[in-house]
Amino acid sequence: MVEVIDSACRYDHHVKEYKLLGDSVMERVPSPRALDKFGLIKQDASNSPEGLLKSRLNIEYERETRRVRKWRKMIGVGGSDWKHYVRRKPHVVKRRIRKGIPDCLRGLVWQLISGSRDLLLMNPGVYEQLVIYETSASELDIIRDISRTFPSHVFFQQRHGPGQRSLYNVLKAYSVFDREVGYVQGMGFLAGFLLLYMSEEDAFWLLVALLKGAVHAPMEGLYQAGLPLVQQYLFQFDHLVREHLPKLGEHFSQEMINPSMYASQWFITVFSYSFPFHLALRIWDVFLYEGVKIVFKVGLALLKYCHDDLIKLPFEKLIHSLRNFPEDAMDPDTLLPMAYSIKVSRSLEGSKDEYEKKDGKHIQSAEILEKQKELQ
Repeated sequence: MVEVIDSACRYDHHVKEYKLLGDSVMERVPSPRALDKFGLIKQDASNSPEGLLKSRLNIEYERETRRVRKWRKMIGVGGSDWKHYVRRKPHVVKRRIRKGIPDCLRGLVWQLISGSRDLLLMNPGVYEQLVIYETSASELDIIRDISRTFPSHVFFQQRHGPGQRSLYNVLKAYSVFDREVGYVQGMGFLAGFLLLYMSEEDAFWLLVALLKGAVHAPMEGLYQAGLPLVQQYLFQFDHLVREHLPKLGEHFSQEMINPSMYASQWFITVFSYSFPFHLALRIWDVFLYEGVKIVFKVGLALLKYCHDDLIKLPFEKLIHSLRNFPEDAMDPDTLLPMAYSIKVSRSLEGSKDEYEKKDGKHIQSAEILEKQKELQ
């Protein structure tokens, strides 16, 4: 049988103990005090006075309890009321998702809004077949990259531990399921992100839903040979920067900066690679419900927030700043409302048409050159 580890078993959001993972894992798990509520190793200890900290935690706990109660009523037992509620009150659903899905319900809601729950129910036994009975040409590449995926998260730290085994299984299964795409390194961050909130099989089908386009446009072009969808998105993002932030766009041109130098990972990993975990989660909530537009919006919001500083910097410092945004720019309660206010739909449609015409001409030219070589 495939080892399926329920997220509730392997990770308690109050960080109690990891008894269900076995004694051998316990020896390698950092002290609970060294972890944040998401299971990531804390960089700095809090200097807040104990009384003030407790008071703040109590307020946050009460607020979160009220939010969870609303969400449970909205989705029903096991998600039974979800589709009905979405049809009846789509604006309420959108508003609540943009405010952030409660962490204890995140895994279930992600499956509901992505369409992966339906894929799972329609394909019983398929995941087990892929993991146990099939072989993949990408197995060695997956093994090589496993330890590089979320190395600061407790679930993935133990070599050959449950986290790394689950990640390997999901990536191997997908590389067999879609042999044309196979495995590309950035996929590990998507799969790892999902495994923190659901079982292996659930994570696999959500990965399928994303790459094959169960609800939104397929993402598989991000990982195909030549990264065609990445090239398109970078072209579109450059167009948006020039439209929404013309002075900064001009400065980028003068310093010979283009989006491929700083934004590729935003699209390939949907901000899960190097962005703060709490911000990445909030972005993923919206991404799974509204699609890739939020990646463009967040990217623009970051540049807008840091505009006055970025516009003064020369090439080397500009590259560094675009890859290392300041901590205050990464506050989801500041950044996301700014992102939501940016309108991109019409511009994305126009720049997509422009890119496809440009790409079509490039393909035509390449074919002509190839025929000329054949005639020589």
